[in-house]
Amino acid sequence: MPRIALVREVSDSITRCELTHLAREPIDAARARAQHAAYRAALAGLGCELHEVAPLHDHPDAVFVEDCAVVVDGLAVITRPGAASRRGEVESVATVLARFRPLGRIEAGTLDGGDVLRVGRTLYVGMTPRTDAEGIAQLQALVAPLGYTVIAVPVTGCLHLKTGVGEVAPGLLLINPKWVDPAAFGGLDHLAVDPAEPMAANALRIGDTVVYPQAFPRTAARLAARGIRTVSVDAYELAKAEGGVTCCSVVFEV
Repeated sequence: MPRIALVREVSDSITRCELTHLAREPIDAARARAQHAAYRAALAGLGCELHEVAPLHDHPDAVFVEDCAVVVDGLAVITRPGAASRRGEVESVATVLARFRPLGRIEAGTLDGGDVLRVGRTLYVGMTPRTDAEGIAQLQALVAPLGYTVIAVPVTGCLHLKTGVGEVAPGLLLINPKWVDPAAFGGLDHLAVDPAEPMAANALRIGDTVVYPQAFPRTAARLAARGIRTVSVDAYELAKAEGGVTCCSVVFEV
């Protein structure tokens, strides 16, 4: 099946990004754009067909398109981000997704796409300052008719669920157990990040390959030991904006 990746260029205003758990550091916007270009090249190299979302240079976090949508078979759910400053980002993402899926919408409460981890027909949804019970309930109502189950997962210490856990192979989770309890995922197998690399759980699985930040070599070695193939990308400047490799795209099959 063709694989689509929605991406959006780095905004001129990224230095004014929202921050929750990180101290503000200077962000080199030119370097962030270069790293984002390499990220896009990695997606294309893995067979993704890139579709550009309209740039929003007055929205500092607009490069993080993942938070604007949750895409499942038969539906794209347009979110209502938990940071009010980001709600102007969603319509441009909806415009592109409407070419590929019917749209549903989170109309009240809040939901960030970065809090939604899809594993098969289950959507694990982080309970965080960016995603609340009302948003989770609306997501469940939208996807249940399509055969999806929604499970709420407590998260502590990080911005989004997918900051603390990601699927790196079918049924295998990469997880920071200090932020997300592995027991929340039932019988799924899991691999802990190296304790020296607490941010290392965010990983973007595309087929049998994982796009992975080069900043976490110890955890990358753990992945390699489990037979996980990775493509390394430099995402250091984007990480200063509390962004990870999943945040910068919406990837789905058509």
